[in-house]
Amino acid sequence: MKTKNNLIVILLFVSFNLFAQGKKMLDKKEEIFALKVAFITNKIPLTSSEAEKFWPIYNAFEDKQFELKHEKSLVFLKRMEDEVLSKMSEKEASLLLAKMESNEEELFQMRKKLLISLKPILSQIKLIKLKKAEEEFNKKLLLQYMKKKPRNN
Repeated sequence: MKTKNNLIVILLFVSFNLFAQGKKMLDKKEEIFALKVAFITNKIPLTSSEAEKFWPIYNAFEDKQFELKHEKSLVFLKRMEDEVLSKMSEKEASLLLAKMESNEEELFQMRKKLLISLKPILSQIKLIKLKKAEEEFNKKLLLQYMKKKPRNN
């Protein structure tokens, strides 16, 4: 009976930790997205009418993109560890490569749909500024991450 109670406590503790880690990741995603929204807002002067139409479309795109990148890409990354790669057959590698290509194609199609959806809302110049702002933001984010992360050579 005591072992059963200990097991329940351990399971609850592990479940709570997993939930907390998932919440932490979601909080970090939301924090980064808020910074990105502020950055884009600063770089692209949107009228209230443009903003009203732009942000719901852009937010939906970002959510789908995040989901695709993090759910599918993490699976690929796990399969690309040296140990796994050294044991992978050519057939398995071919299948993995096909899945990776499909993932990239899906991301490309999502970006294309985003631009098609935004063309009636924003001028061509603002669409180019959006692309530039996203790239600048990603570069800044990467540089900030590299400063924080100690290098292991």
